[in-house]
This record gives sequence, structure tokens and C-alpha cells, in this order.
Amino acid sequence: MAQQRITRADLEAKFRETQDGLQGKLHDKKQTLVTLATVGGIVLLLLFFMLGKRSGKKKTTFVEIRRV
Repeated sequence: MAQQRITRADLEAKFRETQDGLQGKLHDKKQTLVTLATVGGIVLLLLFFMLGKRSGKKKTTFVEIRRV
């Protein structure tokens, strides 16, 4: 049984192959996450706006200022 030596070129090729595969998957996931984060942010913004608007109608404070 002959042992085969692993060269630097073999390691670099394998690492490059692995990294290219991961970067492709990461790019696809990144686009999805950015889209979901944007939609989620807009939904939260609208939710907070509607809750604040409703809260403002419930409690109305009248301030009377008199001159002495």
C-alpha cells in the first residue's frame, strides 16, 4: 500500500471548492434574509403606527391655560 502525499495545491483546491459552494449558498440566503427583514420592518412600523394612533384617541388630554 503506497501512501499518497497531500500537497499544498491539493489543499488549496479543496478549500477553494468548498468556499465557492458556501459563498453561493450564502449569497442566496442573504437575499432572502434582506427581503424578509425589510418586509418585517415595514409590518412592525405599520403596527406601531396603528397602535399609537389608537392609543392617542383613547386618552385625550385637554390643557387649559388662564391668564392671571
